[in-house]
Amino acid sequence: MKRLFIVSFLTFFISIAFSQIQQDKISINQDIELIKINENAYVHISYSYVPEWGKIASNGLVFINGNEAALFDTPMTDSLTKDLVNWIHDSFKVKIKLFVPNHWHSDCMGGLAYLQSLGIESYANELTVQLAKSKNLPLPSYGFEDSITLHLGDKKIFCEFLGAAHSLDNIVIWIPSEEILFAGCMVKEIKSKSLGNTIDGDLIAYPETLRKVMNKYMEVKYIIPGHGQFGGVELIKHTLDLCSKK
Repeated sequence: MKRLFIVSFLTFFISIAFSQIQQDKISINQDIELIKINENAYVHISYSYVPEWGKIASNGLVFINGNEAALFDTPMTDSLTKDLVNWIHDSFKVKIKLFVPNHWHSDCMGGLAYLQSLGIESYANELTVQLAKSKNLPLPSYGFEDSITLHLGDKKIFCEFLGAAHSLDNIVIWIPSEEILFAGCMVKEIKSKSLGNTIDGDLIAYPETLRKVMNKYMEVKYIIPGHGQFGGVELIKHTLDLCSKK
């Protein structure tokens, strides 16, 4: 009888947890979803087809404070970015004030041209600006060296370059009020079996950059990778393990 009660309780608990996950997922269309982290932050997930990799899901972040929002990474295309931005505006009743890409790849700033058509200011690592220019891509409005502190209303957003990893220009974005670190593609989800695409990265610098991030943000609550499920500092530790297996 006791065993039956435990099994029933666990089944009930799992069903409640699953329901909560389902409730916190918002489907915008067949190619864009939002996952609610808390009242102010959502991971946006977009699906695009890449010839070398097939259909992949890419993460970005939406941070809301009052009637303003900040966007970190866009979907890969202007059209998907337009769908995301329109939904954010219509559903959350906020205006996107600023945009920051993690690095120069299309899964970070593929929708920059559309954001610029709306007059949204963009901030990026100066290396990102230089790489975008060399590849004839749309250029972020402002470049910074090492770090920059941005403001969304009364909330601070820290953007920092701690070294090359997945790409030469990848940064991390820290939102202290939410205890969220948007680490992008330098950090891999727990299910990852490899570092993925590192053709534009630096495999020698990669582990040292990760250690700098981990040492600085050991107390972070949420770490958002560029692809896959978000988690905590265990994602950085897992990625370090992957570096040793490359």
